[in-house]
Amino acid sequence: MAATVFEMENVSVQRNGRKILEGINLAVERDQHWVILGGNGSGKTSLLNVLMGYLTPTTGDVQMRGREDAVNSASQSWDDWRKRIGFVSSSISQLIEPSETALEIVLSGRHAMVNYWQSGDDHPAEIRAAEKTLEKVNASSLRDQSWATMSQGERQRVLIGRALMSQKMEILILDEPCAGLDPVAREHFLQFVEELTQKGSFRSLLLVTHHVEEILPAITHALVLREGRIVAQGEKRRALNSFSLSEAFGAELKLRSRLGRYRLYHGDEFIPEGGQVV
Repeated sequence: MAATVFEMENVSVQRNGRKILEGINLAVERDQHWVILGGNGSGKTSLLNVLMGYLTPTTGDVQMRGREDAVNSASQSWDDWRKRIGFVSSSISQLIEPSETALEIVLSGRHAMVNYWQSGDDHPAEIRAAEKTLEKVNASSLRDQSWATMSQGERQRVLIGRALMSQKMEILILDEPCAGLDPVAREHFLQFVEELTQKGSFRSLLLVTHHVEEILPAITHALVLREGRIVAQGEKRRALNSFSLSEAFGAELKLRSRLGRYRLYHGDEFIPEGGQVV
């Protein structure tokens, strides 16, 4: 039986009388790559906040790999759990100092910090490991380049390198990773992530998006959300279909796939990247 990375059991979140998440049951196993798909307000961000320990469920538990008790028990801190998650999100991007170099940003991942303040105590072995990681994410040329001068696509690659530097990482989470990328840069980035999954650079992936065009062939499972509830979940070929997407976005949609990639149509009209379902 495959090892479970994390499991949510009957997780619900209610704030000010409003249900943000309701009855979420989700188990992610090693070597599974998941997409969490849903429109704005579907609960994707809230689910991530519960998983990261930033939002406390009203009911239900979150359990991590190799433990029988809930992750928020006294014997295991949320800080330790977060070190098992490689998290790439705009929320991290906003915290990085403009002068930080790619090497420093990747080094910060080894210590689970944002912005690297140990430059006076650099260890040659750590620097070599960071340089190898930059090479792995096709960013060796950015070694000494500052965050302020990087393109959005370069920043995303460096942030993935930062995540891969963690010594305890169980799962890589990409939260809307293509936001701000033009169509060509988006495809280059998605191809880059696909190659990382094929190389086994991480054991499990969680891709959060509301664009079906961003779902990689490497994705094995899907969770589809609407208004905090699960519309469909399970193996990608079963969970992703015209019915589940129509329910998720509240419109009559057609999902079509070709060569492992998806496109969404409203009637006979293709819904472009960034387009609105009306």
